[in-house]
Amino acid sequence: MRALVQRVTSAAVTVDGEEVGRISPPAGGQGLLVLLGVGHDDDPIAASNLARRVWRLRILDDEKSASDVDAPVLVVSQFTLMADTRRSRRPSWSPAAPRAVAEPLVDAFGAALRELGATVEVGRFGEHMQVSLVNDGPVTVLLES
Repeated sequence: MRALVQRVTSAAVTVDGEEVGRISPPAGGQGLLVLLGVGHDDDPIAASNLARRVWRLRILDDEKSASDVDAPVLVVSQFTLMADTRRSRRPSWSPAAPRAVAEPLVDAFGAALRELGATVEVGRFGEHMQVSLVNDGPVTVLLES
């Protein structure tokens, strides 16, 4: 699994003009936008472990984590994070897990965050989504399981 974690002051995801997820931390607050890619070898343990790492990642102001300040998290599935671009200009999507594998693991990732105490919003798996955000810093970190 790969999680591209962005520190944000706000983030939202829409599908066909309908907003399906939004985080809006209180004024001056921060949250996390997590773009999540799933590979063939990933499993629920990897999802849980990565969720724990994201929740405890100290990238908010004053080196705090989302768990320290109850920062909200928006999770958006993004199979393109698994792209293999080593061989040509055209990315290969073969490292990305198929929907039957990936969708339950994206759900497990969100559930693991909720079990840790996070307020979690999500996009819609497999849909064409528009993601808007205000990246704070900017701060963006790639985590891999």
